[in-house]
Amino acid sequence: MIVLNRVTAGFDDHTLFQDVSLKINPGEFVFLIGPTGSGKSTLLRLLYMDMVPMHGTVAIGSYMSAGISGRQKAMMRRSLGIVFQDYRLFDDRSVFENVAFALEVTGAGHSEIKRKVIMALGDVGLSHVRYRFPHELSGGEQQRVVIARAMVNSPTFLLADEPTGNLDPATAVEILDLLATINRRGTGVIMATHHHDLVGRTGGRVIELLSGKIQSDKMVPARRR
Repeated sequence: MIVLNRVTAGFDDHTLFQDVSLKINPGEFVFLIGPTGSGKSTLLRLLYMDMVPMHGTVAIGSYMSAGISGRQKAMMRRSLGIVFQDYRLFDDRSVFENVAFALEVTGAGHSEIKRKVIMALGDVGLSHVRYRFPHELSGGEQQRVVIARAMVNSPTFLLADEPTGNLDPATAVEILDLLATINRRGTGVIMATHHHDLVGRTGGRVIELLSGKIQSDKMVPARRR
């Protein structure tokens, strides 16, 4: 479970997040919506502890933000997969090598890496391009590589920060449907987006942020297709 308890966060004298309490259960699909500057990316950074609260606590399973060591933070992040809008792929490595990197840093063996990478690429429909390089792929394919890399360690939660922000509408829908499939297999998904029209496609829990506070928190049913 993810728990935020009266969290305030920001930089110096600038508060980005103010007195927020929140619980997210494993297996949930959660949309984070709100205008630019509302706190969506800040919340995700708090969850993977790229920043720590000024006040309050963040708990990811048994890991607490207060006093967490670098080693503990690295262990905690193995339970999280992270998808960025700007891909952050290594241009000089193949698709296979980009996904394998997430396992190499954990000390996984060669045979385990090969098996898991092939499986992860198969899950996102990219087995046939595993020897290509990022610049040879479309934006949608690159985002699928990022998702495969995020999922290769079988995380409890997948955190996606505007994963459709750089994609055309049709490709954005494909990526959302892929995330929904991942969620149905049991992985919790927390997706920040400014594409409100995508929310109703899958339905789920919708948390609306405004000026660093939770404006609303509700369940939205999937619309009929």
